[in-house]
Amino acid sequence: MRKIAGLDVGTTGCKVTVFSDQGENLGREYRDYPVRRAVDAQEVDAAALAAGVRDCVRAAKERFGAIDAMGVASFGEAFVLTDASGSPLRPILLCTDARGADECRAFCDGFGAGRAAEIAGVLPSESYSFPKLMWVKSHEPGIYAAARHVMLVEDYVIWLLTGRRAIDYSLAARTGAFDVRRLCWSDGILGAAGLDAGLFSEPVPTGAVAGTDSDGMLVVAAGHDQVACAAGAGVFEPGTAAEGAGTVECITPVFSKIPSDPQFRQDNYCAVPYFGNYVSYAYSYTGGELLRWCRDEICHSSHEELQSAPCDGPTGLLVLPHFAGAATPYMDSGSRGAIVGLSLATGARDIYLACMEAVAYEMRVNRDRLAAAGVVFDHLVATGGGARSRLWTQMKADVLGIPFETLETDDAGTVGGAMMAGAAAGVFTSLADAREKMVRRTGVFEPDPRRHARYTEVYGRYERLYSSVRPLV
Repeated sequence: MRKIAGLDVGTTGCKVTVFSDQGENLGREYRDYPVRRAVDAQEVDAAALAAGVRDCVRAAKERFGAIDAMGVASFGEAFVLTDASGSPLRPILLCTDARGADECRAFCDGFGAGRAAEIAGVLPSESYSFPKLMWVKSHEPGIYAAARHVMLVEDYVIWLLTGRRAIDYSLAARTGAFDVRRLCWSDGILGAAGLDAGLFSEPVPTGAVAGTDSDGMLVVAAGHDQVACAAGAGVFEPGTAAEGAGTVECITPVFSKIPSDPQFRQDNYCAVPYFGNYVSYAYSYTGGELLRWCRDEICHSSHEELQSAPCDGPTGLLVLPHFAGAATPYMDSGSRGAIVGLSLATGARDIYLACMEAVAYEMRVNRDRLAAAGVVFDHLVATGGGARSRLWTQMKADVLGIPFETLETDDAGTVGGAMMAGAAAGVFTSLADAREKMVRRTGVFEPDPRRHARYTEVYGRYERLYSSVRPLV
């Protein structure tokens, strides 16, 4: 029996899931590492991440034996600055870290935001890599001068495993400095930013073999974690979409052509190369992380207890879920969360349910904006840990008014990585063959018309919440 695996490197931890050549899930290993979150900095220690990844891969091999191929996927935007030997020079700046905002504005004033978006498929923002790298050059010039490599987390891990610096197109696109049509680094953007294109890794197609490790295991560039999740959900055709309910909440729709509607760019949606098509990301920085915060800081109960009773419609509260800033369509790192409508009758569980509603409302805002630009989908395939919640998945279906399909696994990212690894290694004849063997759908949550109508009434007020709260914070 041949074995394949997917490695998903997240913000707070990494996991390896191993599969048989028939798509059977043999088991997984997980390692976590600390994240430093403060008002002025949100960072991960690169050495701790590297140690966690190495230990996780080693443990998987010890437990399951030889692995033929492994797909590497990771969170986006954040980068590792290293010296010539590959040793990290500073902690990893996360996308939610606000540093780089001034540099981004200066770049846009000189180069032009629209011109950059035409090349990179997305409007410049401090959440992307190149403005943060500009910040390092300006505020930590000694570190920038010592840097010989800029690697996002995917290519950093690939380098750790193989010694080759290779980044797939989808992760390269998260820098904000990659030409998504020509599939190469943009000399124009990097030159205007004062950055050296030679610092970056070699771009390769998503799903390409990047090299082999010391045991002869093929290492495959499986891309941005949301791309891997979409693949692991079997979402490949235009008009389909995946929903990733993890720390971040993200909808990933597939489309064949980059929308010409300028509102698509103005709403900060990206166009990311995806197996001959494109995907975009409609996301909120606080998905499951918002529920965790509410559970720990307000409710002091378990998710299971808080979700044990049914919910038959809106709570009456409005929560703005921008507790780590606003992602699409606003891309506003200065926005903050708010809870509106509290009374002396409000209980902790009411706030918890309102946080669930808020994430769903935020995704409905994004779905409506995407549809207006011509990116349309009529159902979602739910992935991520949040997909385990029947209560939340049904609530999302009711709020958005579309069906949510569920999978046998909630770990579509490692499934997608393993599918790409299997296709690259010849375990599967194609990604379509991999989908037949590995993507197993289990059910559908249909929207309830009565609850949808009630949520739609509240949604009309939610649409005004950001513009009402933002001037106050």
